[in-house]
Amino acid sequence: MAQKPAKAISGEVIEALTLAELCRSCGVRAEWVVELVEEGIVDPQGRAPATWRFSTVSITRVRTAWRLQHDLGVNKAGIAVALNLIDEREELRHMLRRVARAASG
Repeated sequence: MAQKPAKAISGEVIEALTLAELCRSCGVRAEWVVELVEEGIVDPQGRAPATWRFSTVSITRVRTAWRLQHDLGVNKAGIAVALNLIDEREELRHMLRRVARAASG
């Protein structure tokens, strides 16, 4: 069973995380992250778990996935849908900000 995610990596600037580093940062097991990769929820660079490298965005996605599953009981397919909708919402917010700036300036 996964542990509660850690709050942050203390003061480190990281460009790419190994599977172990991602798990440590999020307080989850590697097997669970592998399942997220298989479901397309996170997308590492590399072909095998030993060579995977995750972007720092993966920290947020894994933590959000963990909360959706453990706090709300959402299955992995539902997590994928929810995260895609969250991503789309953020893209729309950015687009609206750009339009608002262009209209006012």
